[in-house]
Amino acid sequence: MRMTHLFAFAAPLALLLPLTAHADNWPAGTKNEYMKDCVAAASKSIDQKTATQHCECGANKLNENFTSAEIEALMSKTKQPSAELRTKAMNAIQGCVVKK
Repeated sequence: MRMTHLFAFAAPLALLLPLTAHADNWPAGTKNEYMKDCVAAASKSIDQKTATQHCECGANKLNENFTSAEIEALMSKTKQPSAELRTKAMNAIQGCVVKK
């Protein structure tokens, strides 16, 4: 009898776990701005499709490893992010390098 009550409590919580895994840390509009800037820069040395794939990978890595505040600091147009934050970002997206 107790296991039934425990299952009734735990099942809804277990169903919510995938929702928390997809939390988006990008502040409103920031991801689109990142993608636009990244694809424009990457397209200078690789084709558009590959540039988009590379930038999507980078955006996903930043979302996984950074808080909203850190992403906002990285994308700030008024204040340059700290060297530590820039290094952390470069390390996070390092695995997204595509081959020509």
